[in-house]
Amino acid sequence: MSIALPESSTTIDDVVARFEIHSTDTPLPADERAAAIASPKFGTVFTDHMARVTWTSGEGWTDRRVEKYGPLLLDPASAVLHYGQEIFEGLKAYRHHDGSVWAFRPEANAARFARSAERLALPVLPAEDFIGAAAALVRTDVEWVPDGEEASLYLRPFMYASEAFLGVRPSLEAEFLVIASPVGPYFAGGVKPVAIWVAQDFHRAGAGGTGAAKCGGNYAASLLPQTQAHEKGCEQVCFLDASTNTAIEELGGMNVFFVRADGSVETPELTGSILEGVTRSSIITLLTDRGHEVVERRILLSEVREGLADGSYAEVFACGTAAVITPIGRLAGEDFDLTIADGSAGSVTMTIRGELTDIQNGRAADRHGWMTRLV
Repeated sequence: MSIALPESSTTIDDVVARFEIHSTDTPLPADERAAAIASPKFGTVFTDHMARVTWTSGEGWTDRRVEKYGPLLLDPASAVLHYGQEIFEGLKAYRHHDGSVWAFRPEANAARFARSAERLALPVLPAEDFIGAAAALVRTDVEWVPDGEEASLYLRPFMYASEAFLGVRPSLEAEFLVIASPVGPYFAGGVKPVAIWVAQDFHRAGAGGTGAAKCGGNYAASLLPQTQAHEKGCEQVCFLDASTNTAIEELGGMNVFFVRADGSVETPELTGSILEGVTRSSIITLLTDRGHEVVERRILLSEVREGLADGSYAEVFACGTAAVITPIGRLAGEDFDLTIADGSAGSVTMTIRGELTDIQNGRAADRHGWMTRLV
C-alpha cells in the first residue's frame, strides 16, 4: 500500500522495503498466541520479532532488518552499561474495525526521539527510519495486534550506546530497536481514580538536566519515591521542581492537568525539566477544540491545595501513552491529604478520554490527521 509518511513524499512501503525480513524459525503457534494476547499484563508478552538498525560513526545507519525476538549480545564494556547512554519511546498501534492497523502520531514520537538523542549525545535517527521500523515490525507480526475495547499493540522503540570502551565520551556505535507487546485495557475493571503522593524530598530532574529527554535515568530516579508512594497507599508519585520545591512538575511517568470549576484547564509549563508528552499535547488540542481555556504555567503546590480545599479546582487527571488519561481522586503528602471533589472521575476528564480513545480506535473522525496507517 502506498501510504505517505507524515509531511513527506516518501511512502511507508518505500521505507519498509529497506528492511530485510529474517523470519523466526520458532513462531508461537496460533493457539498459544491467541491465549497470550487474550488478557496480557502490560509489557509482559512480546511478539515473535523485533526491528533493528545499526549505527557507526563511520558508516551511519545501516543493516535495517526485522529479526527474531531474543536476547541481546552485549560486551561487558558496552558504554550503555557504564554511562547510561540510552533513550526510548512508547506508542501504540490500533486495529480498526476493518482490520487495518494504525499508529497514533508516530511522527511526534520520532521528533521527540530525535531530541532525546541529541541531549544524550546519541546519533539522530531519521523519522522515516523510526516510523518505517515500527511499520516493518507491525506488518511482520500483524497477527499479534489485538482487537477489542482499548486493546492495542504497544511499541517500544529504543536506542543504546553499544561501543565497548571505558571512557567518558559519546559512543561511536549504537543500536536502535523496536519491540512490541500486545496490551489490553489499562484499567481492567474500568477507569478508576488513583491516589497520588507528592514527593517533597526527591526530584525527578533539575534545570539543565535530562528531564525533557525520554531516557532511563529519569525513570530510575523515580523508582524509590514511587515505592514510598505505594507504602503511603498511593498508586503514583508527583514531583515538585528541584530549584524551589514548590511547583508541581509531573508524575513518575505521566503529565498532569488541573480542571477548574469554571471549566478552564491548567497544566505545568514545559521548563526543560518536564517531558513533552504526545498525549499531553493532544489533550491540549482537544480541550481547546471544545472551548476550554488551557493555560500552561507554573503551578504551585500551595495553590493546588487551596484550590482543592475551596472547590475552585474540580478535577485532576494524569496522561500518558499507557493509560491515555487517568483520573486522580486523591492528592496527599506529608502534611496534607485531600480528596478531589467527591473522589470520582470528573466529566471533563472522561469526556476528553473518550474522545481521544475514539480517535485512536477509529470510532471518531481524525480531524487533526493524527493517525498513520501501518497495515
